[in-house]
Amino acid sequence: MKSKDTRWLQRFQNFEKAFMRLREALAMGDLNELERNGLIQRFEFTIELCWKTLRDYMEDEGFQFKPTPKGTLRQVANSGLIKNVDIQVLIDGLDIRNELSHDYSENEFKKAEVEIREKVFPAIEKVYVFFQGQTDGSQTDIFNG
Repeated sequence: MKSKDTRWLQRFQNFEKAFMRLREALAMGDLNELERNGLIQRFEFTIELCWKTLRDYMEDEGFQFKPTPKGTLRQVANSGLIKNVDIQVLIDGLDIRNELSHDYSENEFKKAEVEIREKVFPAIEKVYVFFQGQTDGSQTDIFNG
């Protein structure tokens, strides 16, 4: 592991905070409209920090790629580093984030909540577990190497 002032480590600290807040919101039961809006906001922060942490990590590892959200996720998939995370689910999560920033209907929020709970959050959680392992020096099976 590289020095503790590495950018991805700094970014991971923010990703971890956002992840914990999203997990807290997802632990709540039946959400009212205001709570669902909060969950969506927490999701947007978390998915943003997820891909940015991946980008910073990949750059730190010496990979060269177009550092856009989907470009970063595709590079992670193409690099073969991730083996237990469905990158397409994370890309779908970015699409959900983009759709919700333009459509504020309650039906879209409810539909997004289901997708986040059932598919996207578990993928984000696997990325979080990988980075958590990197920061404490343990190795996980999410990334090869």
